[in-house]
Parts: sequence; structure tokens; C-alpha cells
Amino acid sequence: MLGGNSSTLAFVNSFRPEGGAITARLVPVAWTPAGVVIGDGWQNVGLALAGVIDWVDRTFPPEDERSFIAPVRDIELLARVEWSAPVPDRLDEEAVLNVEDLPEDVAEALAHPPAAIVQCAACRRLCVRDEFVWKERQLCAWDFHGQVFGKRGPWRQGRYEPHHYASLPRCAYVAPALLVELGVDVVLAIEGVGDATVQRLVGALLDEDTVRPHLAVRTENDGLRVLREAAEPPA
Repeated sequence: MLGGNSSTLAFVNSFRPEGGAITARLVPVAWTPAGVVIGDGWQNVGLALAGVIDWVDRTFPPEDERSFIAPVRDIELLARVEWSAPVPDRLDEEAVLNVEDLPEDVAEALAHPPAAIVQCAACRRLCVRDEFVWKERQLCAWDFHGQVFGKRGPWRQGRYEPHHYASLPRCAYVAPALLVELGVDVVLAIEGVGDATVQRLVGALLDEDTVRPHLAVRTENDGLRVLREAAEPPA
């Protein structure tokens, strides 16, 4: 691994130049509230072997708080001996020679399957495709939470009727830290129960508080969360 930053990892599998150049492979990476996710698509870029160090310094500058690079002496040594290995089918812990040089969260991400990475339609941040979709737009967790669970989201007072459950917002997960910023509490979390039971539980909860708005949202693995505006929003 040559280095990385808030959106990209760069690695090479060979320092044997062809026509004086080697190939670096650029891998998208998404930083999410649930952790780092490695992308499943790579882009190739040709680099002059003599300019690898300069390219790494320019591409992963220290101004980026998530930027890191491999030790320069290690890159120079591998280039000097023309180290080479087959292109891995998947970028994982076993495929990375210098995994100990990676930030802990990036190293942990290599243990999980890669995912399709897209740009958030609102802020252009990289995110995992289909984890957060609202009004047919791919969003990052931050923008989805802000739009759906914010003041202008689909909040309602009173009971949910049976037909309302078919059109509840859906997302991969609800991030508690982002809810705190919005002044929102999770008051009910349900996993793996039938719709009839879900509707009874949600109905009983909403009957107890008919004043504050609530919002029900579907999560992965047939989960459901009921959110409620906090009694006293954080200062």
C-alpha cells in the first residue's frame, strides 16, 4: 500500500517498470458512521518509477487529516529490488504486504467484503451504494439523517395506519451520534418480528405520547426504529 486519504487508497503490486513506468491502482474508500468501507472498483494510473515518492507526497498531503503514506525507505527498497506480486483478486489483509502501516480503521475495513461506492448526491462525499436512498437519490449517512430525520422529514403525530407501513423511509442503519446532533431519540428498536406485532408495538407506543411527533423507519434485516423528538434538544 502506497498511501491513502479520505477518499482513496493507492497500492502497487509490482515495481518492475515497463517503459520506465509502473501501475498504481486507486481504490475508492468511504468513511461512514459504521466504519470504513473499501470499494470494489479500481482505477489504474501509470507512474514513472523515479517519481513515485513525489507522486505519493502530492496525492496524500499531510493537510488531509486522514492522509497516510507508507514509509519512504520501504518504498525505495521495494523499488530497488523490483519487488513484484500477482494482482490480488480482492484487496484484503493477506494481499497487503505492509498492513501494519495502515490506520487501524482502514486495516479493519480490509477484513470485510468490498462494496460499491458512489458519491452522495447532496455533498459528493463517498458512500456505500443503496445504504441511504431518499427520493431516488443516493445519499451519505449525514445527508440522509439531516433530510429524513431533520425538521422537514416525514414526521407525524398520532397512529400509523396499516397502509403507512408500506411507505416508511428505509436505510441501512440509524446512527445514534447523528441523531444526537438533530435532537432526536430512538424510543423503539425492533428486529425480526412480524408486521402484525410491529404495528401493535408501534401503536401502543404512539398512544402513550400523542403530542410529540414520531417517525418510523425501516432498517436492514427487517428491522424498524421509531424516533421521537427529544424533550429538550441539546444546546
